[in-house]
Amino acid sequence: MPATAPVAPNPTVLVWARRESGYAPEQVAKRLGVKAERLDEWEMGDRVPTLRQLEGLSKMYHRPMGVFFRPKPPVVPALATEYRRLPGLSPGQESPELRLAIRKMSNRRETMVDLLEENGEQILDFGLEAHLTEPPASVAARLRQALGVSVEAQLSWGSEWVAWSTWREAVESLGVLVFQFPGVALEEVRGISLLQWPLPVVGVNSKETSPEARSFTLIHEVVHLMLAAGKEEQPAAREPRHGPAWQEVERFAEEAASHVLAPEPVLQKLAGDARGESWNVAAVPKLARKFRMTALAMATRLRSSGFIGWDHYREWRKDWEAHLATLKPRGGGFATPVGKTLGRAGVPFVKLVLEAMAGNRITSDQAARHLDLKFEHFDTLKNALRKGPGSGGFDE
Repeated sequence: MPATAPVAPNPTVLVWARRESGYAPEQVAKRLGVKAERLDEWEMGDRVPTLRQLEGLSKMYHRPMGVFFRPKPPVVPALATEYRRLPGLSPGQESPELRLAIRKMSNRRETMVDLLEENGEQILDFGLEAHLTEPPASVAARLRQALGVSVEAQLSWGSEWVAWSTWREAVESLGVLVFQFPGVALEEVRGISLLQWPLPVVGVNSKETSPEARSFTLIHEVVHLMLAAGKEEQPAAREPRHGPAWQEVERFAEEAASHVLAPEPVLQKLAGDARGESWNVAAVPKLARKFRMTALAMATRLRSSGFIGWDHYREWRKDWEAHLATLKPRGGGFATPVGKTLGRAGVPFVKLVLEAMAGNRITSDQAARHLDLKFEHFDTLKNALRKGPGSGGFDE
């Protein structure tokens, strides 16, 4: 018979850990292979789980097993006090996968801030602001100038992956941490912003295999950071707008992001005099490829610049969705452990952790936990950093 834990865990903490992880009792019981009644007994203190079962809970909740024996649950702020409002997601109703992703990104940000402060390094200040009373094109022009990406360079990029890595590096240079998160359904969220200063965070869902879509999501989230810096947005837990009122904010961010990716003068030049019905499901993607952006973002851009009207835009979207339904899903390819680390954590974070380890400010075990990478891969990671983007393995 399996041995029970030598010391009974705190039932209150067991309940806290499950709820904080976003799991219903039935999900936990099924994963551990026990009846729901047994889990209820553990959480009521009527029965003690075995050591193996506690290990299972620890792994499922992504918490150290020692936390279960604390006298009371840790006091942590609600996740919705950190991230911006997301369309269709009520605060507190995040999936377990999204909750874990937010926790990991928030922890990485805290680690970055701590290491920079310990080393006496200056922390970049993201100082860009935006207001909903401004034209989205004006916000986009200000952001584009700050990013320092020229139109000539953009039109010369050799691939969508070059575009994604260039936009990401430019955003990181503004004092924004850019992370990617796995395991979360695209239907729940494509991108997210953590409204914490200094070093606010943009998270991009790595299930999005199209680099053009990642680029748009990245810039879209930066616009939300600008709105938050301008006091136009609040974290999800305090954001008063819902429904149509919030959709107006989303549309503003979408339009501004599309203007960043396709500035008005160059769009007018490349789009020429072609208007109206000529912008079909073949013509829009062709123009989008010149800018290394998605067809949907380009359609949004054409609508905002008057190349197509709202009725045409709505019809185009129907035709485009029907076209997408006929295509085979794009494969994500194979990602190495090092590629996953670089893609998810980002180069600035990875470099800082390795520098801290080299300076004996953190241990190799701590570095491995921060990077979510086994120490045996560290030499490969250092080689990839020396070669830089374009050497392969920098994304999932």
